[in-house]
Amino acid sequence: MTARLPWPLAYTVSGDDCTAPVPLGFAAPLAEAVSHLAELGYDGVEVQVRETGARAAEGLARTVEAAGLKVLGIGTGPVAGQDRLTLTDPSPDVRRHALCRLRGAARLAGELGVPVTLGQTRGSFLPGLEDMQRIWAARAVEQLAEEASTHGSRLLLEPQSRANTSLWHTPDEALAVIDSLDAPAGLVLDTHHLDAEGVDTVRAVTEHARVTGCLQLAAPATRGPLTVGDPRLPSLLRALHTGGFTGWLTLEHTQDGDSPKAAARSWTALTDAAAVLA
Repeated sequence: MTARLPWPLAYTVSGDDCTAPVPLGFAAPLAEAVSHLAELGYDGVEVQVRETGARAAEGLARTVEAAGLKVLGIGTGPVAGQDRLTLTDPSPDVRRHALCRLRGAARLAGELGVPVTLGQTRGSFLPGLEDMQRIWAARAVEQLAEEASTHGSRLLLEPQSRANTSLWHTPDEALAVIDSLDAPAGLVLDTHHLDAEGVDTVRAVTEHARVTGCLQLAAPATRGPLTVGDPRLPSLLRALHTGGFTGWLTLEHTQDGDSPKAAARSWTALTDAAAVLA
């Protein structure tokens, strides 16, 4: 573990199948990114993928582990962010393609023994189609959770702001979906999205620590790297600790034009705040 933190600390990176580095991750090819992050003291990475599947697991693990890091989770944002594929698109072919991509990511996660996350790829509503789109999304998430479970992974559903998706904006809304599933699932909590929806972040972490697999962190207001002295960080870490959190932390934020510097700033801020747990 990173010094003073009782949970693995990860950074968002892009898989080699992405068409470009993801905006909220390390802006470099995977091998270069993990090398920098290992030097800075990170424990692992959360890998955002676009169209890869189980066959890529060995190569991905080899690249990450060669730097001394671990893959802690598989993210699916580029399915929507780079290819505009969502589970609520009016076109059946697009929805089918989106689910196929997500199932591939779930199989990849299973081969690696880590969770798979779902955020913006669930999509946004169009006027007059909302009721049908809710049904499409619910059915697809049910299938994705089952796919993940069958292959040794677990789905983590991320509440996101209305700017990203029309579905499941708060932890309670996401938990209602999770409770309806027959397969095991959990939450990803992201401080930026909680703030955008007016959800008290520390309270949400306190209430949902046990069902949360990952907490994604960024500076409030700017969604940039963390800053030393941010008064919210010790409270968040204390809430995770007292709530029995057993997942991992991910830095997911803008890079300010310099990923090594951004990653160093966030690592320092978070490990400094961890003094409250000593």
